[in-house]
Amino acid sequence: MQVDIKVVNAFVEAGRGGNPAGVVLDADALSAAQKLAIAARVGLSETAFVSASETAAFKLEFFTPVRQIAHCGHATVATFSLLRQLGRVQEGWSSKETIDGNRDILLVGDAAYMEQRRPQYREVAAEDPAVLAEVLGALGLEARQLLEGHLPTRVETGMAFILVALRNEADVKGVRPDLARLERLSERFDLVGFYVFSTATREPGRAAGARMFAPRYGIAEESATGMAAGPLACYLHDRLGLATTRLAIEQGYLMAPPSPSLIQVELELEDDRISRLMAGGQARVMDAYCLSL
Repeated sequence: MQVDIKVVNAFVEAGRGGNPAGVVLDADALSAAQKLAIAARVGLSETAFVSASETAAFKLEFFTPVRQIAHCGHATVATFSLLRQLGRVQEGWSSKETIDGNRDILLVGDAAYMEQRRPQYREVAAEDPAVLAEVLGALGLEARQLLEGHLPTRVETGMAFILVALRNEADVKGVRPDLARLERLSERFDLVGFYVFSTATREPGRAAGARMFAPRYGIAEESATGMAAGPLACYLHDRLGLATTRLAIEQGYLMAPPSPSLIQVELELEDDRISRLMAGGQARVMDAYCLSL
């Protein structure tokens, strides 16, 4: 069996950078074991498999090289951008079925946005001072580098991350993660990973610059993470007091080698509380090839 693979960089900025995802269309005949094997051979942080759905426009399943994952922001943006370019979905509202339920998708021009749910916060470091020491040690940080008044916090909008607010870009750049320790903490708190950020950005008008580490899913560092940018936008609005409901998050600038990425998040409010959000951006097809099973 021949399987067609498209490599699509999501959250590109001016057509460059971004985070590559594998996309396999018309994957209905593939088993879960075959999908995992394909994702391992593709070797990217996530590969999306698209098949028919009875409840949404498309069914999407996401696999890292080591396991299945419920949602993936950059692979969703990559997939719907590709479907739009192929004429298989039109501008406006669409939807995806996932193993965790259905989510809305919005296509606007050459950008795709995915729905995330209202934020849930857990003050993990405030609950137990030992957790603060564990998180800082696993990231190679000291308490003085934390943004004053902000302890590491678990935030979930569909998938969970621990957000770590630091004073400046130099502190974010200087993070030296102990991946084994981060993996153990990720298992303990049921996380995708750790999103370390500051409000310093390379371009004016943006809300934060971030790095993401997810060794539990076989990802040492990722250049753009839509499912983490959503929680961060909520945190910036709710905890740092950013009044705007449209926030731009930079990622990938500080990793080696850099892959600058831009994630746009639109918050929806009801009674001054976040009810849901849409996170997305632009994507570009980078490569196409076949694998033999």
